[in-house]
Formats: sequence, structure tokens, C-alpha cells
Amino acid sequence: MAEIVDHLEVSSAAQFKALGHPLRHRLLFALGQEAATISQLAAALGTAKGNVAHHLGVLRDAGMVHVAETRQVRGGTEQYYRRSVRRFDFVGEGARAANTVALQAVAAELESADDDPLFNLRNIRLTAAQAAELAATLDRMVHELTDAGPAESRYGVLVTVYRPRQPAPPA
Repeated sequence: MAEIVDHLEVSSAAQFKALGHPLRHRLLFALGQEAATISQLAAALGTAKGNVAHHLGVLRDAGMVHVAETRQVRGGTEQYYRRSVRRFDFVGEGARAANTVALQAVAAELESADDDPLFNLRNIRLTAAQAAELAATLDRMVHELTDAGPAESRYGVLVTVYRPRQPAPPA
């Protein structure tokens, strides 16, 4: 069985290409806590098994998922996939594009959520120090969360602090 790596800095063109489709992010979300088969993933994500198989293959080739176990069922072999990495950080030139694709995946997850998710978007004026403190506090809170175990529901958490593009000053 392949070992799960705690952290991967996604920085190469090949890695960003592997994460270039929102369904691949959604597959990584779904595989974040437990292994699943192609059929289970297709049902959970509301897409065709062939589509899931293709995108899992891309992620597998990039080393981001692996076959965690196989089981014999009705004369065939069922493969259970698992993430190879707990946390991905996008760095370098492809980071902005990867963030955009990840946000598309999150939007799809929000559309199919079982309940009404908390979604709070606010623009507020802060000093650079306040923004840095807010970002550090939110980052620490998310990374300190402890998984409650397989008997509990899976939740997505998205946290960002960003500075919107500033309008050009009047001429």
C-alpha cells in the first residue's frame, strides 16, 4: 500500500496540468477521507463511470491518487482509490490558474451540497497588518481542525483572504 504524504507543493507544469479540470479537484475532495471505487465516485459526483475513470487515471499518473486496495467481486476486481497527499499547496506560475479551477470545483460542490452551506463574501478595508493577521488566524484554524473519523459527515472548508484588483486612479 502506498504511503500518504502529508503535503505537496504543486509547482510543475505537469502537476498543474493534472489539476487542470474541476472534476479532478472534486475527485480529490471525495477521496480526502476514505478510499472509494470508480462506481462509488461516479454516484457521489453525479457523473459517468468512464469520466471518473479517465480523470482518476490522470491523477494516478501524476502520483496524486493511488489504488489503496483491490477486492474480488462477482468475477471481477474492484479497485479502491485513495489520495496520495493530504494537502496540496499551489505555488509558482500556475498557482492562479489552479486556484481558479479549484474554485470551479468548489462551486460545483456547493451546488450539490446536502444542506445550505455557510457562504460569506465580504469586502472590507484593512491594513496590510490586519489582513496578514486575519490570513494567519484562518490558516491556523483550518490546519488545527482534527478529523472526527469515518462515522461522521464530510465537510468542505474554503478559506481565503485576498486583495481585489484596485481600480486605476483617475487621470
